[in-house]
Amino acid sequence: MLKIKHFGELTTDELYRILQVREEIFVLEQKCFYQDLDDIDCVSLHVFEEDNGVIGGYLRAYQKDEKTVQIGRVLIRQRGMGRGKKLMENGIAAVRERMKPEKICIEAQEHAIGFYEKLGFRVASDVFMDAGIPHVAMELEGFEKA
Repeated sequence: MLKIKHFGELTTDELYRILQVREEIFVLEQKCFYQDLDDIDCVSLHVFEEDNGVIGGYLRAYQKDEKTVQIGRVLIRQRGMGRGKKLMENGIAAVRERMKPEKICIEAQEHAIGFYEKLGFRVASDVFMDAGIPHVAMELEGFEKA
């Protein structure tokens, strides 16, 4: 079941499971040691798929500046089944409807550039390192002015 909630709408159980899966994927699986709890969650829109208490996919979106929304912490537990595409499409739709940006940005891991390009994002930076992993900034534009 897809859920779209602002931070204050999350139950403590949902927040706990979201933080748990972020640690599972980013810290343990990808061996990224970084400060995950960065206060951005408090001002973010949280989009996640939950089935029987298990978070299968997640992303957060927050206002980067007046015209731009940043999507981050994108994760899928079971890859290669189209769930990532569906999560991103739902996330982009939720951001467009609720936040009305002119542009959506992400910082994509370099190996995922093709995935995001298929969703309409374009590379907007050189490769940079974040938590020891090569990333690029990507942008999705063409929305109506807010």
